[in-house]
Amino acid sequence: MSRKRLSICYAAPGHALLSTAGPTRNILSLVEALSPWANVTVAFRHIREPVKAEGYQIMAIEPQADRTGDLADDVVARGLNPLTHLAYLRVLRSFARQWADSFDVVMEKGWRLSGSLSAAFRAHGVPGALVENDVRYWNEPVCDVRTMAKYLVHRAAQGVAGYASRHMPLVIAETNTLKAMLIEQRGLSPDRVQVIGLGVDHRRFRPLDQLGARQELGLRPDACILLYVGGMDMYHDLRPLFDAGGHTSVPDIELHVVGDGEYRLRYEAAAEQVRFPVVFHGQKPHQMIPTFIAAADLCLAPYQVQAFHHQLVPFSTLKIPEYMACARPVVSVPSGHIRELITHQRTGFLVPNEASAWRAFLDAFPARQHLAAMGQAAADAVVSVSWEHTAAQYLEASHRLLATDQT
Repeated sequence: MSRKRLSICYAAPGHALLSTAGPTRNILSLVEALSPWANVTVAFRHIREPVKAEGYQIMAIEPQADRTGDLADDVVARGLNPLTHLAYLRVLRSFARQWADSFDVVMEKGWRLSGSLSAAFRAHGVPGALVENDVRYWNEPVCDVRTMAKYLVHRAAQGVAGYASRHMPLVIAETNTLKAMLIEQRGLSPDRVQVIGLGVDHRRFRPLDQLGARQELGLRPDACILLYVGGMDMYHDLRPLFDAGGHTSVPDIELHVVGDGEYRLRYEAAAEQVRFPVVFHGQKPHQMIPTFIAAADLCLAPYQVQAFHHQLVPFSTLKIPEYMACARPVVSVPSGHIRELITHQRTGFLVPNEASAWRAFLDAFPARQHLAAMGQAAADAVVSVSWEHTAAQYLEASHRLLATDQT
């Protein structure tokens, strides 16, 4: 007997739809892969730009909200005061009441008040799961009244998220490291936490000709190119590499940086002391990223582990498998889930994000031919990592949720 085709709402109440943002791309990739098997609607808090939906529906939780805000950040609940959060909770309850009859299952992407929307739908008989990618660790010194107020809001929000999480029938964690943190920090029952990783769009992220990519981008054909793609913030720290590059030189090496963020100006200032060329390309359309990766010899994912609980990177860092799918080895930190992605000296390098470690790495920099061979091994390692596989696991989880709710 065939199973019912489910109507699933994947809700991101803490995010705006912004095509250049990682969370938006992850969500849309998942729902696109899920849509052949289910009727999927994705609900963002705001929609800041139109996106063509292929096989699924897109809606805004607050359709009348201002769409002209800062397009550099899609985390629209960040920095809001407690009264604003309380008002938004009323909006979520209204949204659940309006749409409860339209969905069989609700998947809620984690945010500052994780689980609040799922609880609102559960009050109307719709089962749901929480999809978490972080535990929101506080990493700032509390040194003044304003910071103390922010810290207290953080603790209150984590209390709400913890309470809601413990009442969820299912919490989906992106990594085993995150599952362990959620159990420790929120007191979740291990049997209610399922690990489902992110996928890779192999149609877009695939091996391309390196010389052709360099010609397209106007880059030197004989240079050894290092590439970083992503945000420039407290979580992605390029400063140790720049510090090391100020004391050591590698012939024909270049560093290219694609992306933007609050730390860009300080990184540009630090790059002036580096002994090899550093080029900042700024934000680029997502469809150009595979070309930049193809042009590179080695890709970087330099996380600042001090920004995370227990100095462990808990989330599924999508940039690493996307680099690897393009047949490029990756340098990243030996922390958390990254140890499961990169095999040291085979598909990349696990290097502490410290100036001394970077200097030692640059002093023994591998030949381009060796990096190319590692890149092929990297591509082979992520062949099975796909959004289709991820979507199949979400579908099974949805059917189990519905079956459990009906018993």
